[in-house]
Amino acid sequence: MKGIRVRTEKDGIRAWLFDLEADIMEIAWVQDEVAVGSVHDELEADREIAYTTVMTTMGRLHDKGLLLRERDGKRYLYRAAMTRDAFLHKMAEEVFSSLADAGLGSVASLLAKRVETADDAELDRLEELIRRRRREIDE
Repeated sequence: MKGIRVRTEKDGIRAWLFDLEADIMEIAWVQDEVAVGSVHDELEADREIAYTTVMTTMGRLHDKGLLLRERDGKRYLYRAAMTRDAFLHKMAEEVFSSLADAGLGSVASLLAKRVETADDAELDRLEELIRRRRREIDE
């Protein structure tokens, strides 16, 4: 995915997407297909926003590989290229890869540092992930 960066002051998908991009993706993840007009109408219920701003932003999300589009007469219909969970996992993988590429350590060493401050619930989740992976390897 081109053009994705991390905004550490934000949480969830807003750490990787600007607020308008995140709002549009949330709509695309809920609906099967969306047109610029329907997204604009939904966004405009909460705030004043230009149709062209929504159109441009959806085009950028397509360029980044987050929205797929196909022609429907004179307009485009858009749909999410991946689920919300798949997006979050992909972004996490990219962060780990870029940290490792920058010489800040392997994923395992970064994870070990995280474990030092983990609570019981997080440690339980990590143990379950490790167990699942071992089962996959053994199959």
